[in-house]
This record gives sequence, C-alpha cells and structure tokens, in this order.
Amino acid sequence: MDSLSLKKRLALLLKEKSYLEGDFTLSSGLKSDYYFDCRQTSLHPEGAWLIGKLLAEMARPLAPDGVSGMTMGADPLITSVSLAAREEGLSWPGLIVRKEAKKHGTAGALEGLGNFRPGQSVVMLEDVVSTGGSVIKGCEHIRAAGLAVREICCVLDREQGGREALRGIGCDLHAIFTRQELLSLAR
Repeated sequence: MDSLSLKKRLALLLKEKSYLEGDFTLSSGLKSDYYFDCRQTSLHPEGAWLIGKLLAEMARPLAPDGVSGMTMGADPLITSVSLAAREEGLSWPGLIVRKEAKKHGTAGALEGLGNFRPGQSVVMLEDVVSTGGSVIKGCEHIRAAGLAVREICCVLDREQGGREALRGIGCDLHAIFTRQELLSLAR
C-alpha cells in the first residue's frame, strides 16, 4: 500500500472512531466545536498499524535514535512506530514521559531511559497538537535527561498555535493531518 492509500484508510478510520463534533473543552482550556480522541483509533489493531507505518515513514528521514511521547496519548503511538521501524530494519526504542515523576523506585519521569545514551536524539510523537503545551513539557524532561529532541510528529495538528510554540523551543512539527486534510480524505 502506498502512503496516500494508507492516509486515506487512516482518515476513514479516524473519522469513524475518533472524530466527534459538538461543544468541547480541550486540555489546553480552549473551547472547540470538535474533539479528536485518537486513542479510539490508535488502540485499534488496524489503526495502530496505519499510524505506526505513517509516523515511521515521517520520522525515517529525521534519523532518530528512538521515539518518545507523553503518557497516555503517545503510549500506543510509541509502540506502533517502534514496531513499524523494526519491520524496516531500524531499531527505535521507546521513551515514555510521565506527567509527573514516580514517587517510588527510581522516582523518574522517563520510562525506557536505559535504552538510550546521553546525546542521542528522539522524535517526540503526539496524537493531537493544539497549543503545544504538553509536548513542550515532554521536551523539557527529555532534554533534562541529556537527550536531544528537535522534531515532533503527530497524527493531527489542530493549527491552534502549537507549531509556532514548538518552533520557539527549537522543534519542528510534522503532522499526518490537519482537520481539513482529515475531513477531505475521509469523504
């Protein structure tokens, strides 16, 4: 299947399982006339496979040493991208960023850090980027651990300032879809 066919199938699945219209408050506090619950698709077998293939294809030219993201939304993305990369002969371990450090054990904010060496780079994965606030916090944790992060790949860019905010911390945003692209392909 070529990239466009994969995107078309993913758009249809996302529209069916993850896209809701109505009156919603986003995690950023902004109001919206639609909500995108990507986990309904990223936790579905076909959705996970499609997202993994497309995000891995997007991340490949960025040549990361691994992939990372904020728990909970990015957890299935990290796994699916890591497995898709493995199918292509690449080894991209995952790194999960907790919202807050554990209170027990190593008391760390990062899970999977043992698979990385200082200075290595990760591509941050995100299901939805609105203002970029949560992914910026994730980047701060990763950089504090001595890893580099300059690229973010997401399923949906809501085009609400996230791209610009991420550019402000030295990161570029790459998205599979904007809302209009998703709705257009899902027709």
